[in-house]
Amino acid sequence: MSHFEQRLRGESKFHGKIIDVIHDTVLLENGREALREVARHPGAVGIFVMDGEDVVLVRQFRYPIGKELLEIPAGKLERGEEPYPAALRELREETGGKVEQLEFLGDYYGSAGFCDEKLTLYFAQLRETGENEPDEDEFLTVERLPLPVFEAMIARGEIVDGKTLSAYALAKVQGRI
Repeated sequence: MSHFEQRLRGESKFHGKIIDVIHDTVLLENGREALREVARHPGAVGIFVMDGEDVVLVRQFRYPIGKELLEIPAGKLERGEEPYPAALRELREETGGKVEQLEFLGDYYGSAGFCDEKLTLYFAQLRETGENEPDEDEFLTVERLPLPVFEAMIARGEIVDGKTLSAYALAKVQGRI
């Protein structure tokens, strides 16, 4: 059996730089109506990058949770931008790195209960390093961790970023690492 909800009507509540928020009234499969508050997001990309035997990560402060996270290089898509070139751009901006190619790992929805943000995840082997060029409002540090150290940090709960954990799991089960 397939489950469904049918949109009956909607109202825009907020239009922002990163997200739009709407209230939709939906028809449930049991015939009742319900309110759905939805954050619309243009999507993002993330890249699980290896430099030899090291995982390339970025450390940055994440304001909504009030602390630093260690995570894969990633970034928001510009409206209408395709994921592959966006991933190459984000990799260069955040790490200064260049790769021969990106290998598709999969798509990831981080919070599908209220947000439609789809992250397209890639795997890459670093070919060349350089200076990073983060956005003017972005402050980050590039870190390289040997894969066993990275995995131990995951096991201890020290790496908690969803896209990083998802990209790692996909790379692992696909035999890329």
